[in-house]
Amino acid sequence: MTRLRDPKSGCPWDLRQTMRSLVPYTIEEAYEVADAIEKHDLNDIRDELGDLLFQIIFYSQIAKEQDAFTFDAVVESICDKIIRRHPHVFNGKRISETELEAQWNQIKQEERAHAKGDSNSILDDIPNGLPALMYAQKVQQHCTRVGFDWEKPLDVLNKVQEEISEIKDELNADEIDQLAVEEEIGDAFFALVNLSRHCNVDADTALRRANNKFVTRFKQIEHLAQSKKQKITDMTLVEMEKLWQQVKSAERDK
Repeated sequence: MTRLRDPKSGCPWDLRQTMRSLVPYTIEEAYEVADAIEKHDLNDIRDELGDLLFQIIFYSQIAKEQDAFTFDAVVESICDKIIRRHPHVFNGKRISETELEAQWNQIKQEERAHAKGDSNSILDDIPNGLPALMYAQKVQQHCTRVGFDWEKPLDVLNKVQEEISEIKDELNADEIDQLAVEEEIGDAFFALVNLSRHCNVDADTALRRANNKFVTRFKQIEHLAQSKKQKITDMTLVEMEKLWQQVKSAERDK
């Protein structure tokens, strides 16, 4: 990394990068790790973890050039944090599993108070840059710690249905208010994330798997069309729907 960033003999692209410019690549690499894990490809997981580690080294090199911190300092920082947050492991303080979450939250709250002074909102430590689904899930998880939450999944399902009904109302209006439609769809998304959480389902993982399922089925439709000497671009919606049902039926028969 030092050679890549060398002002005289380094790579022009690497020299041009800043911490801010690297953020999209870091997010992409994290998702590629998740994709490799979903595919259960250990070799790919190894390679993608290497790519993600490279991002951390990249940030550390930029920081070193600014006399801010080094890669070693990054490693020391996370070691200190893990030890601090696990006194039941490293300090010999035995604790029951039911007490574990309360201890974890208490330690994090103390860390927030130390880092942010007067600001003490339970939502302060949630990064705004998280993907929207993940951010919503984090907000809801934090709020449930103080009892601001639905009691059971069916209550949340009723809320989802209420939000969908409000979307229908907006779409049935004589004149559609696009901002209002966006707001109601956003509310429905938020409620669905809440339902996912109450059902012990990670919303982001569920959506990625739904995406993968759709992509797999659509590719099968394309293959079926090709086997019939047809171009999918020339098919009607009715014809494509027939192939779609054929693909689903084949899945059920497996």
